[in-house]
Amino acid sequence: MRLARMQTPDGIVRGRYSDGVLVADDGEYVVGRDGSLVAPCAPSAMYCVGRNYAETLDQMDYERPDEPDFFIKPRTSLAGPGAPIRYPDWTDELTYAGELAAVIDERCRDVAVDEVPQVVRGYTMMNDVDALDQGGRTARKAFDGSGPLGPWIETDLDPSAIDIETTINGEVRQDANTELMLFGPSEIVSFLSQRFTFHPGDVVAFGSPANPGLIEPGDEVEITYEGVGTLRNEVVAGDA
Repeated sequence: MRLARMQTPDGIVRGRYSDGVLVADDGEYVVGRDGSLVAPCAPSAMYCVGRNYAETLDQMDYERPDEPDFFIKPRTSLAGPGAPIRYPDWTDELTYAGELAAVIDERCRDVAVDEVPQVVRGYTMMNDVDALDQGGRTARKAFDGSGPLGPWIETDLDPSAIDIETTINGEVRQDANTELMLFGPSEIVSFLSQRFTFHPGDVVAFGSPANPGLIEPGDEVEITYEGVGTLRNEVVAGDA
């Protein structure tokens, strides 16, 4: 089942999504006619894991971590499907990372690995937009709009071995499988829950394979995860 949120003239509605129609408690809403999809959840924070694919370690000349290596994007980083990725005027090196992300379903802490499926609402996709020439992860990755998310949450998914593809203007830039993760989704959620109290709607993103190349205004980024869907966003000039 796919769960989505839609912005309408009367506010945000939530419900089951299928073939362009969102079914809410008060009726059906058609994408385009009645509103547009927004990020499928409203996280208090987005917890992101880096260096989680051997290919990325080789590309960036990183050492293999002994435990998940993480950082946090604030809620102001959140952007929805179809929202523009604004190219900041303070960077000359903007890149992307197509990531699978879990959405937490309940307030929880200290979750055992085998209990993680019980606290995860489902899975969606995130683009970890990164200003490579800035100093430190917060400056690089936590700016406004640096976390496009969506377009929906897939509740029926085994994330352990699904195909990944990211394209820029139709050109394949990332092609991998989640079985290549160094730390699996349940292991990561459990690890982070020992350090943070999760709240409903919080996001945990699991990293990305190597991301060759930069993005520029006019580029369209499409991130596809097998069994979930495709997240699309266009890069625009910061003053657009």
